Amino acid sequence: MNKNKKMKAAQISKPGGNWELVERDIPEPLPGQVRVKVDACGICHSDMFVKEGLWPGLQYPRVPGHEIGGRVDAVGDDVREWKKDQRVGVGWHGGHCFVCPPCKRGDFAMCVNRKVTGFDSDGGYAEYMIARAEALAAIPDELPAEEAGPFMCAGVTVYNALRNSGARGGQVVAVHGIGGLGHLGVQYARQMGFKTVALGRGKDKEPLAKKLGAHRYIDSDADDAVAELQKLGGARVILATAPNAKAISTLVDGLSTDGKLLVPAAPNEPLAVSMMPLIAGRRSVAGWYSGTAKDSQDTLEFSALTGVHPMIEKYPLSRVAEAYERMHSGKVRFRVVLTIGV
Repeated sequence: MNKNKKMKAAQISKPGGNWELVERDIPEPLPGQVRVKVDACGICHSDMFVKEGLWPGLQYPRVPGHEIGGRVDAVGDDVREWKKDQRVGVGWHGGHCFVCPPCKRGDFAMCVNRKVTGFDSDGGYAEYMIARAEALAAIPDELPAEEAGPFMCAGVTVYNALRNSGARGGQVVAVHGIGGLGHLGVQYARQMGFKTVALGRGKDKEPLAKKLGAHRYIDSDADDAVAELQKLGGARVILATAPNAKAISTLVDGLSTDGKLLVPAAPNEPLAVSMMPLIAGRRSVAGWYSGTAKDSQDTLEFSALTGVHPMIEKYPLSRVAEAYERMHSGKVRFRVVLTIGV
């Protein structure tokens, strides 16, 4: 059907290479696959692993992108659950095998053969991309594609972490950092009914934190964040979204008894955590992986229901190099999105 038809894509041809805007053949979906016409794709910090060749087993050229909002354009022969023109999102979790031990017990997030969108296969920095049918989530009508994209990685990561954290309504949940992950974390924590505390540096961030839904803002430049959290009885959960190992390590003492420090943003350095506060307070430190397409579906629906929105900067695909640099340099405060088909 698309024989001889071309699409535009932004690719990396070698580790550390420059962005290349190229024309490619529009791909055809195989059995079990869906072709998605990309409307928008977020630029995630983890795309640097593709750009710089830091992910094991990468094959080039590669089109990155795993924060995709688009529409079904064609389906493989045996795909029944998705129809042409359905609005769909594709995230980090690019599919699973259904046959390994984790898959057999339904733990698809831990599939040993799982694929990563934009790493093991070409992603959303293109007008079209191929996804496995089980990697798709339906986008609610209320969400525009440029918002749905960031929910497929940044959103699902913090939403899924908080809803599985063990915290209950009314308990103190602190969000460390008010950036690309944290500004969503504050919104989700408030909408889940937690007593939401935002931890940041600088008094200037307080108005935004309150606007996002924080009941309390703690400026770590002016106050002792741990002491302030303990005045509130300690945090049942601290969601550490700023990848600063030293700052994260100090937060353990701000937890309540049975409190949990959740770390979805990986710092380059190891954490330095004393065992005594963990033992004495039955506290724990845990990492968090984003989730499967079902988790992304839940994230999209919860966001639409409660009015959670990502704060984004939009760029056309032709300005991919500029957009990526905005993200990589930290000049953008929240999320960068490539608008492709909107």
